[in-house]
Amino acid sequence: MPKRIVLYNFLISLFLFLNTLRLQAQEEFMPAPAQSITKFSFIQLTGGIIILKAVLNDYPDSLNFVLDTGSGGISLDSTTVIELKLEKKPTNRLIRGIAGIRQVEFTYGHSLHMPGISIRNLDFHINDYELLSSVYGMKIDGIIGYSVLRRYVFKINYDDHTIEILTPGSIRYPKGGYVLKPQFSTLPLPEGLVEDSRSILQRFIFDTGAGLSLILSREFVEDSSVLLKNKRMYQTMAEGLGGKKNMVLTLIKSFKIGPYKFRQIPTYIFDDEYNVTQYPSLAGIIGNDMLRKFNIIINYPEQNIFLKPNTHFNEPFDYAYSGLGIYLVQGEIKVLEVMQDSPAARAGFKEGDILFAVDRNFSKSIQVYKSMLQIPGQVLKVVVFREGRPVELKLLVHDIRKKYRRERKAF
Repeated sequence: MPKRIVLYNFLISLFLFLNTLRLQAQEEFMPAPAQSITKFSFIQLTGGIIILKAVLNDYPDSLNFVLDTGSGGISLDSTTVIELKLEKKPTNRLIRGIAGIRQVEFTYGHSLHMPGISIRNLDFHINDYELLSSVYGMKIDGIIGYSVLRRYVFKINYDDHTIEILTPGSIRYPKGGYVLKPQFSTLPLPEGLVEDSRSILQRFIFDTGAGLSLILSREFVEDSSVLLKNKRMYQTMAEGLGGKKNMVLTLIKSFKIGPYKFRQIPTYIFDDEYNVTQYPSLAGIIGNDMLRKFNIIINYPEQNIFLKPNTHFNEPFDYAYSGLGIYLVQGEIKVLEVMQDSPAARAGFKEGDILFAVDRNFSKSIQVYKSMLQIPGQVLKVVVFREGRPVELKLLVHDIRKKYRRERKAF
C-alpha cells in the first residue's frame, strides 16, 4: 500500500479517535434536579434577623428560632429545655462567639417540624438566649444553623418574607444574579473587598444571624491599615454568644461582594479576643443588614450561594447613632446602656430609665422603638419613668454620615 494512503488512513483514524475522546469528555453525571419540599413565611426583625416558627417533637406550641448561617450547629435556649423537660447530657464540647467561649450540654435525637417539613435526628446544644430575647423583644427558643442547613437548599426571599426549602440537587439559578463560591467549613466564608484608605480582598463569615451590616476585627484593621487615619469612631455595644461586647462604629468608603458594591457602609470594629474570625484567615463578618438587600439561595450541598438584588438593594443603611441601649426586661423596655458623650447621654438618659412613650407612640414594642431610633437626624420626644416619675427627654438621633463627609474632604 502506498505510504501516502497509509498516512491518510492514520490521520483519519487519529481524527476519529480524538473526536471520540472529546465527545466522551462532554458526558457528565448530573444530580437530579432539586425538588421543592415546602414554602412558608418568616418574621423579620430589625437588622434583617429571620425568625422561623417550628414545633419540637410532639409539643403543641411553636417555638421561635433564628435562622443563622453563622452557627455551626443547632441549639435550644436553656429555659426552653427546662420548660419542655428535655433530657440534658454534659459534654466536653465548646462553642465560641464574639463575647465568650462556653462548654455546653446537649439534648439528643429530636425532631423539628416546620410547615410542610419534618427534620429528624437532631442533636441540640444548649445555650442561654435570655439576652437575645430581651434585645428582640420576643422569646428566642433556639438557633437553626449548619445541622439543618447542610441537608437542604434554602431560598430566602426578603421581598415577600418567605423561605422555600428544596432537596439537594441541580439548580438553574434565576437570571440577574451571581453565584458565590465561598470556602465552606461549617460556615460559608465568601470573599469581600474592603475599601477605605486602601482596598483589601479578604474572606468573611456569611452570617444571617448578625443584625448588622459589616463587622471587622481590630487585628485586621490595625495590621492592614485599611481605614483612613483620624476616622471618627462611635462607642457602642452589640450582643452575641457570651453576653454583650463593646464595639466602635464608623463608616468605610465601600464594600464589594461578588459584583455588588455598596458605599458608605456602617461598620463595627471589635477586639476579637476569642478568635471568632480566626484572623488572619478572616477579616470579619457580613451581617444580615447587608444580606437582606438580596434574595438568596443558600446551597450547602453544592457549596455555593446565589445572590440577586431585591427591592431593598438601594435602600440606605442604618446611619443612625443614639448611644442608647434598650432591652425588654420583665415586660418593661429599660435603658441598660448610655454611651459616654453620645446623643443619649446629652439628652439626659440614665441607666434604669423605663421607656413609656416615643413621639406619642405608647405601643411598648421594642421593635417599633428601635425602628424609630434608626431614623438619622430625627428629634424624638421620649417619656421615661425614673424613680416612679415621668420625665420627658429630647433625643437628637445623630447621622454618622455628616462627620464622615467632612473627614472625606480632609483627605
